[in-house]
Amino acid sequence: MNEMDDLRAWLIALRTPGLGPGGLRALLADTGTIHAALASLRRRPTSPVAAQWLAEPDEARITADLEWLAQPGHRLLRCTDEDFPPLLDTIAQPPAALFVVGDGALLLYPQVAIVGARRASPGGMANAQSFARALAAAGLVVTSGMADGIDGAAHAAALEGGRPTVAVVGTGPDRVYPRKHHALAKRIAAGGVMVSEFPPGTAARADHFPRRNRIISGLALGTLVIEAGLKSGSLITARLAGEQGREVFALPGSIHNPLAHGCHRLIRDGVRLVEHADEVVEALAPAARALGAELAQRLAGTANTAGDDAVGAPHADPRFGRLLQALGHDPTSLDELVNRTGEPAGELCSMLLMLELEGRVGALAGNCYQRLAG
Repeated sequence: MNEMDDLRAWLIALRTPGLGPGGLRALLADTGTIHAALASLRRRPTSPVAAQWLAEPDEARITADLEWLAQPGHRLLRCTDEDFPPLLDTIAQPPAALFVVGDGALLLYPQVAIVGARRASPGGMANAQSFARALAAAGLVVTSGMADGIDGAAHAAALEGGRPTVAVVGTGPDRVYPRKHHALAKRIAAGGVMVSEFPPGTAARADHFPRRNRIISGLALGTLVIEAGLKSGSLITARLAGEQGREVFALPGSIHNPLAHGCHRLIRDGVRLVEHADEVVEALAPAARALGAELAQRLAGTANTAGDDAVGAPHADPRFGRLLQALGHDPTSLDELVNRTGEPAGELCSMLLMLELEGRVGALAGNCYQRLAG
């Protein structure tokens, strides 16, 4: 079986009516491969509708999915892939796969979710922007849902600071909701990553957004709620984050502002009150270091079993020495490092991450890196 056969099997399984990510993951755990899982599902379909789909999949739809995946920067990130985000594997009802637009490697970086009201106040928007800029500058990737209001302000502020951002959307990866965020979506795809568990062509539906929220909180080490009414969907994200064992933070506001009432309820329920971005960074630093160590170990372990072309440990792989020489002592872009070293951009990102975790390289604005003293 080749990669195209695997992708086709995954797309058929992901589109099987009534199966869902939990059912697909259970089949994969029982059978071992997507082809074996699909064969088992065909023998014992979950419903007559599923049986009809499995017997005669809509070939036009599957072909359109494959054509979407063939476009540059597009990918299906499967739970069986080595670089599937490990934090997502630990949540309740984890996704079986994610449709990715942009730099999927960012999903492995320490993230902080920033969420809040769609109809945010001017003060709330300003707080979202200032916190996003500060948290991104501190090395955390800002994650949100690309909704109007707080979400969009957080994404835009991170990008304006020259840092990447992660958008988890409640539509197919080829749709933009709200429509006013078309330009923002393009900027996120170019300078970050947009992900969805819904296949291409999926329109916005009310029940998709709570499902999206579990992925936002699941990817992040902590969730910061900027503004939220008492019925805000952001409170769902905060609750999910708490259930996932992640940190939850809330900004206090005026007792006269209805959009502060949800945050005040969270604080009364024991969520951490924060007034400065440094408080969030300090609280998440231990988890970020642990995630970095786990990732470095995983990358090194992958190298030990994948042959000479894999990324090895910094102290054992001579390519790290060549990379440090190529960096020199001035800020250098990733594109320039590709030209200087001849290494693929994906492998360079992994190597640079490991060197960053060791404190030997610093990430700068504009996708640039600089060698650190010591």
